[in-house]
Amino acid sequence: MNILHVSAECFPVAKVGGLADVVGALPKYQTLMGHEAKVVMPMHKTNFLFKNEWEVVHKSQVISDGQIHIFTIIKALNHELGFELFCVDVHGLLDREKVYGYDDDPFRYLIFQLAVLEWLKKWEFIPDVVHVHDHHAGLIPFLMKHGYDFVRLKQIKTILTIHNAQYQGWMSKDNLKYFPAWDEWKTGMLFWRDQINSLACAVKCADRVSTVSPTYMKQLSFESNGLEDLFLQEFHKCKGIINGIDEEVWDPATDKHLPVHFQKNKIQPGKKQNKQLLCEHFGFDAELPLFVFIGRMVDDKGGDILPFAIEQAFRLHQSKMNVIVLGSGNPEIEKAFAALAEHHPQHYRLSISYNEPLSHRLYASADFLLMPSRVEPCGLNQLYALRYGTIPIVRRTGGLNDTVVDFGDAGGFGICFNQSTVEDIIHSINRALDLFGRKREMNALRKKMMNINHGWHESAKEYLELYQQ
Repeated sequence: MNILHVSAECFPVAKVGGLADVVGALPKYQTLMGHEAKVVMPMHKTNFLFKNEWEVVHKSQVISDGQIHIFTIIKALNHELGFELFCVDVHGLLDREKVYGYDDDPFRYLIFQLAVLEWLKKWEFIPDVVHVHDHHAGLIPFLMKHGYDFVRLKQIKTILTIHNAQYQGWMSKDNLKYFPAWDEWKTGMLFWRDQINSLACAVKCADRVSTVSPTYMKQLSFESNGLEDLFLQEFHKCKGIINGIDEEVWDPATDKHLPVHFQKNKIQPGKKQNKQLLCEHFGFDAELPLFVFIGRMVDDKGGDILPFAIEQAFRLHQSKMNVIVLGSGNPEIEKAFAALAEHHPQHYRLSISYNEPLSHRLYASADFLLMPSRVEPCGLNQLYALRYGTIPIVRRTGGLNDTVVDFGDAGGFGICFNQSTVEDIIHSINRALDLFGRKREMNALRKKMMNINHGWHESAKEYLELYQQ
């Protein structure tokens, strides 16, 4: 089967969140299973772009509201990703350093999608499936089915994967002038609540819709930022497929970022040595339990309440714990995390950054991972933690509910709570500290976690079955 993935992000080319990890792994595993999977994305100005060699495979133009936009498709010449990678360059629009965050993002991603389709219609052998990811590629199913310029692509089947339904690619009706000609009887497909809504459009027009966990799929019918009725209408073509992790990248036995490697049959020595070295680096007592938070500092991740919970935990337990926070996001939330460093300099460290090597060391060294998310469609951090023998502390929502079972329940191995509140986080930290004192039980849970298979193979098979439908 020939599959084309269309995405704004792809690890290690450009990463903001979990979307990049999925698009960087799923095509690789589909290729290993004997299929031909490709990825096309915007040509962001990242280190990956400058460190690798490329060849130009196509040049053409998109005409939008009378304006001509010249675009170039370049192909990565190395094969380290395990699949063919293509990037779209539109000078001044797509060749920017940030993936998102510009005032003209809706227009930028519209031109990106039009360029992809202009290129695709010139292929000698068109793909069997076009797999679009999130709203940044959400107009493609509509344009393939109803755009007059893309009649050749109408027969191709499409699938939409929703990684986060909170972001939908809203545009005012004024932006219709930038679209190529389409069947105006189908204009309603573009709208939701009197706005162009790229995600809603994709849900309506794609042949199948998936999201990244079964629980999140159910949640969308009552919690999807205004699209609840739409998911109720389209439930018959929707499926939740839990994400996997790339077990070649995330393997404590071979991880290039770790000073000490370890395997699931010899967990304790490796965890202890990694923790010791990390604590020496940060000036911590390695005998104390180590909690970490890794991720975006935003409300959806519980970032607004976590600093207050950490502060109370320090006071309650007289600083008999260490905490490291890695991430960035909302400036006000960053300030709240930074304030903790002033009050607890001996037990708290903060890195406001995206630091891939450090994140690997944190997973390998920490005793507990904090994930107090309000919204977590799937979550990959808890899967990385399980792979590295670090006990996840999670709120029961989305994919966290599907992948972490409380150690107090039959077969459990993590720590779970129900509400995104300071009180629930504190209660969970108390349970973690109590568990930390029971070394034999702690070690048994680590062994159980590291023997769980969260690789991409089974998830990739489920996507292939969805394609076959």
